[in-house]
Amino acid sequence: MEIELHEVTVGEVFDGYLNRGDNGVRGFGGKLDIRPPYQRNFIYKDAQRDEVIRTVKKNFPLNVMYWVIRDDGTYEVMDGQQRTISICDYVKGVFSVDGYFFHSLSEKMRNTILDYKLTIYFCRGDEDEKLAWFQVVNIAGERLFDQEIRNAVYAGRFVNEARFYFSQNGCAADRLAKKYLKCDCLRQEYLETALKWVAERDGVKIEEYMSKHKFGDAEDLKTHFNTVIAWVKWLFPKYYDDMRGLDWGKYYNLYGEKNFDVEAVSRRVEELRDDDEVQSLSGIYKYILTGEEKHLNLRAFDKTTKKRVYRRQGGKCALCGKSFKFEQMEGDHIDPWSAGGKTTEDNCQMLCRACNRRKSNA
Repeated sequence: MEIELHEVTVGEVFDGYLNRGDNGVRGFGGKLDIRPPYQRNFIYKDAQRDEVIRTVKKNFPLNVMYWVIRDDGTYEVMDGQQRTISICDYVKGVFSVDGYFFHSLSEKMRNTILDYKLTIYFCRGDEDEKLAWFQVVNIAGERLFDQEIRNAVYAGRFVNEARFYFSQNGCAADRLAKKYLKCDCLRQEYLETALKWVAERDGVKIEEYMSKHKFGDAEDLKTHFNTVIAWVKWLFPKYYDDMRGLDWGKYYNLYGEKNFDVEAVSRRVEELRDDDEVQSLSGIYKYILTGEEKHLNLRAFDKTTKKRVYRRQGGKCALCGKSFKFEQMEGDHIDPWSAGGKTTEDNCQMLCRACNRRKSNA
């Protein structure tokens, strides 16, 4: 990774400054992309923005900024977006600070601002080097999320298309899946989730998938995401709030090709929801897919019940007949839940830990 420290004046950065909001922000003679596509549209509060201007007026140092040198020789701001926009907007006359617009300042003060030197690291490197560097410098200010860092490293057609589908307020992904996922568009959580699912499908890391598709479209990503959500809606047609936030892509990748009787699944869901023994309603869906009872968080015997049974058994394990302290024993269902057993005293026996493990593994 090539890293060079430079000083660039405000006047140089402001040259050719154009702020088109969501459509991009440019400066430095048109060579600097101040708000690259991967950057969130975070806006400084007025107090933060004004303090940046006061710092520049007093010729006090601002924190170092980071620009990435692109393959075509242009630049993009990796860190320092809002400080740069605040300064350039002020010079352009967009807002005043302490009652003064830029044009109403004395010539000396205007020159002080335009001649102010910004300390900037220019960075150039391959994708792996950029990723490592972005993670290192992402330590202050408005931190980039992990997916925003990936978007920066693998910026290109794929990221632009993916962000449009997954990372805008009211985006297609949110409209399709907001009942099933706990994701925030602007925090890149839909995009990160979709990438995790498709990368797991291919047996690769997210970074590998993004690198492979960097210059292509995002159709495979969108299609896989849509397929996962469609599969969930098909398999579990009656929606409940506790379905939201499960790792549906993981389950689709594992069980999407399995044949299910949807009517039988629906009946089983209702049975389990009505079963007082089931303590985790969200675990019902994982249980149906995996068959593993642990997801249901089945009721356990309370301490009072176990002590009564322990005394009734004379402190001896119901299977091996050896004596144990109460703390060395565990409550066990005589008839298991799968056979209709309930968590009641007459269905409880106290076993030593070794016997309980052997029974559980039988």
